[in-house]
Amino acid sequence: MGQKASIQLVLSLACLACFAACGGGSSATPTPPKGSTPAVTLSSVATGFTTPLDVQSPGDGSDRLFVVEQGGKIRGVKAGSLLPTPFLDISSKVTVNGEMGLLGLAFHPSYETNRRFYVNYVRGSTSEPQTVIAEYQALITNPDQADPASERILLTVNQPGQTNHKGGQLAFGPDGFLYIGLGDGGGTGDPDGNGQDVTTLLGKVLRIDIDHTSSGLQYAIPADNPFSAGGGAPEIWAYGFRNPWRFSFDISSSRLFLGDVGQDQFEEVDIVQGGANYGWNTMEGLHCFNPSSGCNMSGLTLPILEYNHSEGAAVIGGFVYRGSTIPELAGSYVMADFVSGRIWYATESSGTWARTLLLSTGRNISSLGRDASGEIYVVDYTGSLLKVVPQ
Repeated sequence: MGQKASIQLVLSLACLACFAACGGGSSATPTPPKGSTPAVTLSSVATGFTTPLDVQSPGDGSDRLFVVEQGGKIRGVKAGSLLPTPFLDISSKVTVNGEMGLLGLAFHPSYETNRRFYVNYVRGSTSEPQTVIAEYQALITNPDQADPASERILLTVNQPGQTNHKGGQLAFGPDGFLYIGLGDGGGTGDPDGNGQDVTTLLGKVLRIDIDHTSSGLQYAIPADNPFSAGGGAPEIWAYGFRNPWRFSFDISSSRLFLGDVGQDQFEEVDIVQGGANYGWNTMEGLHCFNPSSGCNMSGLTLPILEYNHSEGAAVIGGFVYRGSTIPELAGSYVMADFVSGRIWYATESSGTWARTLLLSTGRNISSLGRDASGEIYVVDYTGSLLKVVPQ
């Protein structure tokens, strides 16, 4: 999330009681949508989390969900109850400051048999932070707990001294490869030009093969990565991002949808393709950023959706809905905003996408999630996990 969202977060937490009194915050009743929009609400699943940022399903038939806490813990939720012992606690390894911490989680496609999962966290001093992508394993004797000693570090990326724009998303694609989202490293306007620099991993979506190793690496480079033969960092899949905050693959079309948090004016959603340049810091959304007018858009891939800061200030990428309990949402892309607490659904017609407000929640939505049945969940940064359900 960007600097403005970070400031808003501090303010929102400090004024939580005020929000509640004014009809917002965690005690508010969501405003139902109007007209032909599907009538939905939020149903509480579990509470008691500390600064949760992500929720993932292991896909092992257990119907469990796992919530990532920024401070370094992963908490299990089973049968609607928060398990008392963390699934994983790496608090001693994680540096928490601003947008740094334990930021993402992905379960191996064969997790049910190999018990392997992957995390994205930031470690080190504030002046010299480092992104770590690491593998862990769950215990054979207790599937609700992981072995903290099983860590295998796959990749580290040195970060600038700013505390924002570290990205954090991990997701396995239908190709079996691990996709990694990294922000531009922080600072207003991408001062180091990382988004457009294909020699750095910052401001990119990466794609690696974690089931094989090569050339002294703890992973292999897929042969069809855009720069696998040279000309850029071979891990790069796509570039030109400011701070990709949550992306997902549509389980039907296999398209990769990504929310990229904007600077001061525009938030965007992209459909990410290998080798494409998504414009930052030349552009913010559909608009010139550097320079502010007359920028060179040649070779850039434009977002499918954007909105300005009258509607929110930190996009939360979501999911194409493939569940069954809200049939009116079938095939729609569900997304949210951290600052405004709004949730939208977007539909495509002849290649053009349009958003419709689904729900105004008054919550600090830090992530959306999806269970094994394709139903959508909301992570509230103030400590709750909720489910989007028919009203």
